[in-house]
Amino acid sequence: MLPCAHRIIDHGKCKLYIHHMIKTAHNEVTELDLRMLESRVAELIEQCSKLGEENRSLRTQQEKLVSERAALIEKTELARGRVEAMITRLKALESGS
Repeated sequence: MLPCAHRIIDHGKCKLYIHHMIKTAHNEVTELDLRMLESRVAELIEQCSKLGEENRSLRTQQEKLVSERAALIEKTELARGRVEAMITRLKALESGS
């Protein structure tokens, strides 16, 4: 039973009690909010860590692919040079026959 629910009401005590209950309820909600916020921040930190790892992995993969691409371009240029040389020799053979 509320302290101010007696037959004779002490308005000062009743106001203090109501204020205390509101403050207590507010603090409980605030603590719950803080726990939820703390949990969310922990999740975000974990997600940032995972994204950082993924980013490093993707950068490494990109460097590897750029290197492979450069090697393939070099091989293509060598092959093009050989094909052009063969075409030139074939044309020389044709004109010499």
